[in-house]
Amino acid sequence: MTSIPLSPKAETPHTSRFHPFTIFKRDYERYEGVPRINIYLLRLLFTLMFFFLSYDAWSHIFNHKGPWDNANAAAWCMWGSYAIISFIGIIRPLKMLPIVLFEIVYKLAWLAIVAYPLWAKNELAGSPAEGMARVFIWVIFPIVAMPWRYFFRTHLLGKHTA
Repeated sequence: MTSIPLSPKAETPHTSRFHPFTIFKRDYERYEGVPRINIYLLRLLFTLMFFFLSYDAWSHIFNHKGPWDNANAAAWCMWGSYAIISFIGIIRPLKMLPIVLFEIVYKLAWLAIVAYPLWAKNELAGSPAEGMARVFIWVIFPIVAMPWRYFFRTHLLGKHTA
């Protein structure tokens, strides 16, 4: 004779309780094996990019007076576009990982090429680059948020997860 469980909770007593460490486990059901902590951090990153970058870029674009320098105009328009595209990342964070990689690469490159030589000569403090260096040093946040294993597996190797 087989026993019939009295309720679904009888079979899986731990599914209804919240466990804080579950955010560190890989979620194969909803996020293709990416831990939820990475999803939450990515959504936070994209939300911050959307609000702060949108405000800065678009207020600068709409309040600009006089003729634009071509390179400066292109840079501000790219920042504005980057901010708008980051909204997609709030909804679909795994689809927008290339934009996170772009952020990591350009910030690390700028820190290595511009900020580090100034810092090494003790000329960063008080220079025009100091403000940007203070912002770009936060590149550690997208580095931590990026689900690197998933990124390499899906975006570089082209393998899909179950």
